[in-house]
Amino acid sequence: YEPWPKYDPAYLVDDEIEIPVQVNGKIKARLTVAADIDIAALEALARADAKVIEAIGDKTIKKLVIVPKKMVNIVVA
Repeated sequence: YEPWPKYDPAYLVDDEIEIPVQVNGKIKARLTVAADIDIAALEALARADAKVIEAIGDKTIKKLVIVPKKMVNIVVA
């Protein structure tokens, strides 16, 4: 007989998370970022992604929706 294994809650915390980036509601990129990234840094990474830049093209950004630890949505017109 062996005792039940003990768990360490530190192993249950993710260091990195994957954030989808949408342009007009369609996923254009997925960013792997630190779990504790701030909104400004997340916005900068989303705007700098090559696929997002290609999807935006020469259109203007009308709205930028950032849900921390969930998603980034860019609305262009």
